[in-house]
Amino acid sequence: MAERPDRPTQPGSSAVLARFCLRLTILIAFAAFGSLGFARSLAALLWMSIVLCVVIAVMRRETLFRATLNHWDETIAYAALYALLCGLGQSVPV
Repeated sequence: MAERPDRPTQPGSSAVLARFCLRLTILIAFAAFGSLGFARSLAALLWMSIVLCVVIAVMRRETLFRATLNHWDETIAYAALYALLCGLGQSVPV
């Protein structure tokens, strides 16, 4: 029998990018049907995604600033989208 490696294989950058796009599509779909309105629902879902990615990255002991993408990079992308959404929400009159 083959031995199992100590650490599971890390997905490549293309797999992480595909995972991010799929998750973002799902978040947008759920926000479209939210009762709080699209922007507020999407902001709440992005905030939960930030927390989830941080927890997963800490549990997997992923390192920051690697050559390949990981959950820390997803966290930064979700945080940037959250900041952009909140910034646009304050500049647009309701």
